Amino acid sequence: MPHNRDRILSRRDLDFLLFDWLDVGSLTTRKRFAEHSCETFDAMLGLAADIASAWFAPHNKRNDAEEPHLADGRVVLHDEVGPALRAAADAGLLSATMDESVGGLQLPYVVDTALQAWFHAANSGTWAYAMLTVANANLLLAHGTPDQIQRYVPAMLEGRVHGTMCLSEPQAGSSLADITTRAEPQPDGSYRLFGTKMWISGGDHELGENIVHLVLAKVPGGPPGVKGISLFLVPKYLPDGTRNDIALVGLNHKMGARGTVNTLLNFGESDGAVGHLVGGEGQGLACMFHMMNEARVGVGTGAAALAYTGYLKSLEYAKTRPQGRRPGAKDPSTPMVPIVQHADVRRMLLAQKAYAEGALALVLYCGLLVDEARLLLETLTPIAKSWPSQWGPEANALAIQVHGGYGYSREYDVEQHYRDNRLNPIHEGTHGIQAVDLLGHKVVMAGGAGLAALRARIEDTVARAGDRPEATQLQEGLDRLVEVTGIMHAHPDPEERLANASVYLEAAGHVVVAWLWLDQMLATTGRNDNLARGKRAAARYFFRFELPKVGPQLDLLASLDRTSLETDPAWL
Repeated sequence: MPHNRDRILSRRDLDFLLFDWLDVGSLTTRKRFAEHSCETFDAMLGLAADIASAWFAPHNKRNDAEEPHLADGRVVLHDEVGPALRAAADAGLLSATMDESVGGLQLPYVVDTALQAWFHAANSGTWAYAMLTVANANLLLAHGTPDQIQRYVPAMLEGRVHGTMCLSEPQAGSSLADITTRAEPQPDGSYRLFGTKMWISGGDHELGENIVHLVLAKVPGGPPGVKGISLFLVPKYLPDGTRNDIALVGLNHKMGARGTVNTLLNFGESDGAVGHLVGGEGQGLACMFHMMNEARVGVGTGAAALAYTGYLKSLEYAKTRPQGRRPGAKDPSTPMVPIVQHADVRRMLLAQKAYAEGALALVLYCGLLVDEARLLLETLTPIAKSWPSQWGPEANALAIQVHGGYGYSREYDVEQHYRDNRLNPIHEGTHGIQAVDLLGHKVVMAGGAGLAALRARIEDTVARAGDRPEATQLQEGLDRLVEVTGIMHAHPDPEERLANASVYLEAAGHVVVAWLWLDQMLATTGRNDNLARGKRAAARYFFRFELPKVGPQLDLLASLDRTSLETDPAWL
């Protein structure tokens, strides 16, 4: 049975964000999107909502209870995963943003981000197979040879072939400079790969005809560190139908997202796994970042969507669960009231709304930037990955709390949403990695042009907001963020400069999300319906409860505090 779409995501809010706030209709004046209209965008949103509610949401809890397992050396998934992925592929949703020349719909990325949010919210475990495959195909379209593209990309977009990214190794983790997988050149131009890859989502299954692994490895004799990393296309099955030399060693079992099989793979247990170079030798990390950056925004979208669906379910529960009485109602015979009537419950719901809708606005805005402002997108990407991944699980924790004791039981969905979302802080790089990327690279790249572009956008919103107190508060936070960025980068010691980068990431993220809340507030001007009133209430909450946290964080950063650096590991 299809699930109630209104319990998955809010179509009313998506319409506001896309059409009223971001004005996606104006994109149809561009040549690439000229065949589209607001009506086609609307139809695609409805199609995604229908497929997500009919094919994905019904087996979300089953994913959690019946996680992938091994039988006779094969990965076994339950029987609802494959049909759901085929339904999405048959509807053209895997090729939504791609060129018409490869069978794509040429939808704007911002619209596609909204489409994907439906699937993340309905069933993130199953949608992960599609998300990874699409990112894999996009990388090949950007860096693959014509033969690689022709052989694999159409089959991926039809849902017949799946894709993965193979980066981490047991001994290296996120330290890619230390990978040891090697690629031996062959006379025919191919390579033979030998090594072990860990934490490979979708690494082995029988959902389709083949799996295309994109593998980072080093060619012997190349330069040390990341400059010696190359990227290889390594299929599970070779073109002649024989099994490549890739062995499934075992499965990893995570606390959430249990529907996505996660594997340990050995490449080259005998003669070596046959692979083909993607891009040039030594260009592997640059090519892989095409997929990694797409996946980072995808992780942020998933975190926002899981926070949002948890919020909607806790809101529904709060409106229908009678418990307690209003302050002053001493007579025990007085009827109990729905818990939404209690101020602290409304506080928790407002916090969820501020986190979930703020996160969704952030990733949709980044989707818009794909089509118009790459420099600003580069600057925001670490925030788009990490801010929803930090505050989305916080929203899910509050959803559990709103449910009271029931929230901690498997009978209700919210505890699974929390566990699924709690994985997102580790996906595609930890908060610490994103923080070093933001502070150490993104805000100073091109002479600080990315930060300057962000500042200009925020100040445009501040100017349009006029004398609103939120505008003054945001301008003060922005000015202090820019000032502290300068203080930190004036310091000569990179270890000391980056020691508290995670605090910087959190502070910068709050400033950005506060900006997007103010911008949404301005988009409700002249409206007095419940959606507009709710937006303004959530914005007020963020400015009064959340943005004030940034001041002490920036003061700490400006002091170049050495507490963490000076802590001897022996003391811990």
